Amino acid sequence: MGVVTAGLWAGWLGGTESGPYEVWQVAGLVLSLLVVVCWAAFRRHAVAAVAGTTAGMTVAAWCDWSDDSTGLFVIGVALVLHGSLFATALVSTLVRHVARGTRWADR
Repeated sequence: MGVVTAGLWAGWLGGTESGPYEVWQVAGLVLSLLVVVCWAAFRRHAVAAVAGTTAGMTVAAWCDWSDDSTGLFVIGVALVLHGSLFATALVSTLVRHVARGTRWADR
């Protein structure tokens, strides 16, 4: 999962030489990751979906942004780590509940 995620990062966000990413680039990455995470969680690989996606996003962000001479890229990488961890955990949990047919009221 980590390699797939890093590849998606490179495919969607790679090649940007200067300035911020375009909205369509980030939206494409998010939608692609959503498909991959949902597929993995549905196939009972929710832990791999969460850990692999989070690791892949974090490593890709570090590699992409580490040439920042101010050192502030570390804050961005930390935000990517926490955001991807939270988002993939939430999506994986929802997919697993839907896949099992568990209603929230049954918990």
